[in-house]
Amino acid sequence: MKINITEQQKRQYQEEGYLILESVIPGHLLDLLRGECQTFIDQVNAEMDRRNTDVMGINHRHERYFAANCFRQQPKLRDFLFSDLMAEVCRATLGETAYLFWEQYVVKGAEKGMKFSWHQDSGYVGYPDHKPYLTCWCALDDMTPGNGTVYLLPFSQAGIRSWVQHIREEGSNDLVGYFGQDSGIPAIVPAGSIVAFTSINFHSSGVNSSPHPRRVYLAQYSAEPILSRDGSRLWGNAEPLLYKGESAVGQPVPTV
Repeated sequence: MKINITEQQKRQYQEEGYLILESVIPGHLLDLLRGECQTFIDQVNAEMDRRNTDVMGINHRHERYFAANCFRQQPKLRDFLFSDLMAEVCRATLGETAYLFWEQYVVKGAEKGMKFSWHQDSGYVGYPDHKPYLTCWCALDDMTPGNGTVYLLPFSQAGIRSWVQHIREEGSNDLVGYFGQDSGIPAIVPAGSIVAFTSINFHSSGVNSSPHPRRVYLAQYSAEPILSRDGSRLWGNAEPLLYKGESAVGQPVPTV
């Protein structure tokens, strides 16, 4: 599927740290992402049962879930992650070379889905020595302030466009990097939309008070392999998507 990412949107990404593409995920890929979601949430619940807990990291039973690297268990998800659509989004934001870095489902439970505190995704990498990467926040449901959509803080409002040290919030276990009063810009978008932002863009999300779960699929790409702090291993994934503007799908993963 070809989409039209305008020069104005590309400039906004570079100047403000984000862009929004409404209703761009084709129906068959949206169905795929929705269809696999519950399986991985069930796995998180099962692991909580095994540990006899309702809180596991930033997962909180029935309130908020993060299920990562699902494509390793379900190869069908690669149809989306390595699609022409995602290659086009990467070209418009990262440039001519892109690797799949990370992916996960992010789900807020119905009626009591927890907020997620202000942070940069790079804050969870935990050190500043990596190029900012791309987060594609893919809406599997219609997104509104009432069901806990993402809020974005443009660079011009944040007053900063670099990595900052984050502080862990007691209770939620969130890492928090912004403590100002700006409420940000809510992404009010229909299902099938992609909110694309840099890993140094501050963002947060509200509570889900709606009667339905709020489901997001997060696909993240980097312009180069991201390594651990000591450089001895890959931090996450580094599967090629693009190299010098051309498809690199199926090429070997870089070795450290």
